[in-house]
Amino acid sequence: MTTRAELEHIATKWITLWCAPVDWHLFDQLHAENFVDGSSAGRPATKDGFAQGLAEFIRAFPDLHTTVEGLMIDESRSQVAVRWAAQGTNRSRFFGIGPTNRLTPIMGIEIIEIQDGRIIRRWGEWDISAHI
Repeated sequence: MTTRAELEHIATKWITLWCAPVDWHLFDQLHAENFVDGSSAGRPATKDGFAQGLAEFIRAFPDLHTTVEGLMIDESRSQVAVRWAAQGTNRSRFFGIGPTNRLTPIMGIEIIEIQDGRIIRRWGEWDISAHI
């Protein structure tokens, strides 16, 4: 069973991926090969599909910085809910809009499930209304 401290560490490291530039080596370390994205937004719900979405996000906001605003940990289910906030300057088209060249706040909530020290599943909802 994954401990509370391990779950917190993995979730916190995972959110650092959402900062430019992306540490793709860490991305591979944190995501299991059988990773499933429960909120894939039309991309393949795989590790590669999630990587594609993250790359598009960083390309659109190349100075993106993301921080953890709060965590809720369910040790018995090896799940962590992460409330996060980010901001970055929109430099290319994202969700059909832009580039706006504006510093844009984005926030969201993610739930990740961890097994054997790696993320196997993710669900998320984002608020990008400041970009629209």
